[in-house]
Order: sequence, then C-alpha cells, then structure tokens
Amino acid sequence: MKELSDIGLVGLAVMGENLILNMASKGFTVTAYNRSYDKVEKFLNGRAQGETIRGAKDIPELVASLSSPRKVMLMVKAGQPVDDFIEQLIPYLDAGDIIIDGGNTHYPDSNRRTAYLAEKGLHYIGTGVSGGEEGALKGPSIMPGGAAAAWPHVKDIFQSISAKVADENGDLTVPCCDWVGDDGAGHFVKMVHNGIEYGDMQLICEAYHILHDLVGLNADEIGDVFEAWSKTELDSYLVDISIDIFRYKDEDGAPLIEKILDTAGQKGTGKWTGVTALELGVPLTLITESVFARCISAQKEARVHASSILTGPKVPKFVGDKTTFIESIRQALLMAKMISYAQGYDLMTEAAKEFGWDLNYGGIALMWRGGCIIRSAFLDNIKTAYDNNPELSNLLLDPYFSETVIKSQSGIRQVIGNATVAGIPVPCLSAALTYFDSLRTARLPANLLQAQRDYFGAHTYERLDGPRGEFHHTNWTGRGGDTASTTYDV
Repeated sequence: MKELSDIGLVGLAVMGENLILNMASKGFTVTAYNRSYDKVEKFLNGRAQGETIRGAKDIPELVASLSSPRKVMLMVKAGQPVDDFIEQLIPYLDAGDIIIDGGNTHYPDSNRRTAYLAEKGLHYIGTGVSGGEEGALKGPSIMPGGAAAAWPHVKDIFQSISAKVADENGDLTVPCCDWVGDDGAGHFVKMVHNGIEYGDMQLICEAYHILHDLVGLNADEIGDVFEAWSKTELDSYLVDISIDIFRYKDEDGAPLIEKILDTAGQKGTGKWTGVTALELGVPLTLITESVFARCISAQKEARVHASSILTGPKVPKFVGDKTTFIESIRQALLMAKMISYAQGYDLMTEAAKEFGWDLNYGGIALMWRGGCIIRSAFLDNIKTAYDNNPELSNLLLDPYFSETVIKSQSGIRQVIGNATVAGIPVPCLSAALTYFDSLRTARLPANLLQAQRDYFGAHTYERLDGPRGEFHHTNWTGRGGDTASTTYDV
C-alpha cells in the first residue's frame, strides 16, 4: 500500500463502499472515512480486508493521509450534509486541493459551491454517478463538472473505475466518463439522465399495463415479450431487468410482481428536471408526465376510494391478432423512448445557452452507453447524430431518428387508441405522441391564445404579415384604448 492515498472517500453507504472497492481494484490506494468510525472498522475488517484501503478516525487524519493535491470525494446525502462536510474539510486543505461531490446534488448547489471554493483557492467537482450499487462496484457512468483545473488530477481515477464500451475495433476500452463542463454542468447532465430514466421506466410500465390488462398476458408471457424486444432497438438495461422481474417467483411460486403495492417513490431528480424545463421554457412533457404518474400512484387510498365512485369502460376481451398488436406496442415504446431522449437533449441544449456551458452532446451519449441506468442500444445513434451535426436543433430531426419515429407512429396511434377505449391510462405514451404531433405542426392554435392575452391584458401579438419582433395591440372592444402592456415572456 502506498504511503499516501490517491483519494479519500467520505460516506460508507452502499455506493461509497463499492466505489472504494472499485478504486482499489484498479490499483489506487483509498482512505475511507465515515462519521461513525465503527462503520469504517467493520468495512476494513470485512469487504476491504487485504485491499489497498485504509481508514481515518477523523477529518484531520483523512486529509493528512492524502497525496497532493488532496482529493476528497463526498458520497453523502445531498443538500446541507454536503455543505457541512465542505466546511469541516476547508480548514485542513491547501490551495489547489479538490473536493468532489458524487451525490445526486441539484445543479444550482454545484454552481454555488464551485464559486465558493474557488474564492478559497480550492477546486470543486460535482459529478453524477449512475449505475446503482453494481455499477459503483464494477463500473459506473461518471459525469464530472465544476472547476476544469481539477479534471487532470482526477481523470485517471474516474476513467479507470468507469464502465467501458467498445471502440471502433470492438475492444472494451472507451471509458463512460469525460469532462462535462463548468460549474454544475456535471450534475445537470446527471439530472437529465435521471429525468430520462423516469420517462423510460414509466413507458415500460405502460407497456406492461397494456400487455397485462388489455392483451391478457401473464407475467411469464410478458417476460417472453420483453426478451424478444431486447433483441431489437429496444435493447436496454431497463428492459433487461424487467425480464428478470416478470419471471421472478415468490415463495408460493406466483409471480412476485403481482404482489407488489402499486405506489412508486422518488428522490426528487425527476421533479428537478421538470421544474428546470419550466424555468427554461422547454417542453419536457413526457418526463414531466412520468413524475406526475409517480405522484398519482402514491395516492393509493384516494384511487381505491375513487374507483368505487368513478366508473369507466370495462377493459374488453382482446380480439384480433396479438402478435401484430404486440409489435405495435414495441413500436410505440421505441418511438416514445426516442422522444424522451430528444426532450432531454433539448433541455441540455437550452441550459448550455443559459449558463454558457460547452456541452459535448455526442460525448454525453458515449458516457451513457455503459454503466448507467438508461444505457440502451440507440445511444450509439445519438452519438453519431451529434458527431455528424453538432448544431442539431432536435434529435428527432436526425435522419435515423426521424425515419424511425415516422415509421413507428402508426403503432403508437393504434396503441393509444386501444388503451383509451379500454380506459387504461397511458400518460407518457400520450405525451410522446402529442409532442411529436405538435413539433411537426407548422401552425398551432396559439394565434387565438395570443389574441385572448391581448384582449384581456393588452399583451400584444405578432402578425404573419409582419417581421418577427414587431408587436401589435388591438382595441378589441372599442373601450380599451391603445395603450399596450408587454408579452410577459418568462
């Protein structure tokens, strides 16, 4: 073991422990620290035994054990705990030392911490880490941002422990980690990743709902459908784990999936994504609907009560060709999934403009190809799309994606129609189709909306026969006068 550690890590929950073990397995020496030292001792005498891992009883010992520039990674609960640890670390650090926040932090906090630590001569890195406990141990997707001067000092560690995907020769050598951008860019990209994850999961749930309630398949049969889908463009981590879930049996031999209460939890990153989209004026409709779907699922008692009062159509017995309809569901899921990614990339594009970030959109797709929860087959196509056109205004306008969604629209229309007639809620599939139809519609009815705004608030409007940016006001009633307000664009 080296005399001084390459990096220190604070927080010995599952992710923290697994990241330390991952680092040690790649030849790095790591100092482990936790507020309660008994947890450090248990780790050192258990999973970390024989590894290049040492423990620290307190923060001064932690910092003293590190080589310069000192690198301390925080894997603690987001929010105030991160700020608290930063304040505890600062007195013991020297200029040029680096504090890394690897939790699910809200990007404005990373913006603030980057500036705050820079004032003290220290570097801050806010990095998203995706892949769950298995990814942390075997290779996650890592999305670092913050103080660019710190990147060369952590690059080798981060890229060594990250997941690897194939290069042009098929060798697994390309790390799913690269520098994202300044300030909170890394945590912003991780936030969008999680938003897309919310959307993907809800879309899969809607497909399951239709296959189970409308088509009438049991859990094993649905597992077989998903296995067939995994050999198509839908191949992804979330589809793969769903196969295992559908086939898992409880102690009595019945599918466990049928015994799980239908209330979903959330940690807030999906909500942050939706709120940020509203702030930046981005139509992140599918991802936002996925958050609302979790919210209404949590209202279990209210739904049970409402189900005894609010009646709807009885789900009909399925008639027709099941194989053909199941293919329509596959097309619907594929199209909606692509739209979810397109909306996520639209949000990142607007954020880059707003915050002055130079985001590498193809590189982000590369980071998501392995290790993370949303890794899927067509991320290669996203990378290719932005490599071919770095100024691509919307992912759906790339030839591969435009051709795919155009071909898939008949399937999603059929699926949504059948689900609506049967009374099966499909909020994300519906949001995907509505977004597609809105995006491809050259003239929407917002002309009436602007007329209404001008009528009651004198907020003005633009005309088709005039230049953009030239605003007009009409005295609609003859009593309002000619004084105009503003458009109040936010």
